[in-house]
Amino acid sequence: MRRYESLNQPGCPTGRTGRKREKKMNEFLLIASLFVIYGTVLLAYRIFGLHGLYCFTAIATITANIEVLIMVNAFGMEQTLGNILFASTFLVTDIISEVEGKKASQKAVNIGIFTSIFFIIVSQTWMLYQPSASDWAQPAIKTIFSNTPRLMIVSVLVYAICQRFDVWAYHKWWALTTKHFNGDSRKALWLRNNGSTLISQLLNTLLYTFGAFWGMYKPATLVSIALSSYVIFIVTSLADTPFVYLARMIHDKTDK
Repeated sequence: MRRYESLNQPGCPTGRTGRKREKKMNEFLLIASLFVIYGTVLLAYRIFGLHGLYCFTAIATITANIEVLIMVNAFGMEQTLGNILFASTFLVTDIISEVEGKKASQKAVNIGIFTSIFFIIVSQTWMLYQPSASDWAQPAIKTIFSNTPRLMIVSVLVYAICQRFDVWAYHKWWALTTKHFNGDSRKALWLRNNGSTLISQLLNTLLYTFGAFWGMYKPATLVSIALSSYVIFIVTSLADTPFVYLARMIHDKTDK
């Protein structure tokens, strides 16, 4: 019995091997989720068009704010989940900006704000109910959502600020690239996509990390979360560019 316990102590080889396996699994899941989530954005657009992207925005803004409560270790960094899902909302607004215009992308932002506020209200009413004797979920619900109001209120505010900035920046970059290429509005999609998203994600990372988690974690942990989150956002921002090109191809084919 003692031997079994010692093998699972943090300092033992078996413990280290277990942690390495856990990190590798986390890394695999994060990479896989990137392609699955971004692929789902394209699938929603291909099947349902603009309405599919609006629906995806509503789903992503809610689920990202639940995932962000989970902390994991991957790629040598401690990070929150929800980064990829949240990054996918920037992919959505960039696609809509590219193929439908500024007004339609602002509508997607407003949908995300509305669904987040609705979820805050509904999730808080769950904890007002008195559970029955056979209930087993209420304690877990209270544990998960007791800090949700602060996190989600900050999230809504940051989402509104950063997404509106992203839409504005996307079209500013578009005006600059169109002028540079003598009126050709289709060139340099990669520049307006990454130029707007990378700046917006930096703003998002700083505002959300320190606004949502100040007082919950030590300052050093907050810096670590901010750095790891932005590194993830850099990767997700660069990775979403091919998907914006593919979305434009889908639009061009269906528009003929």
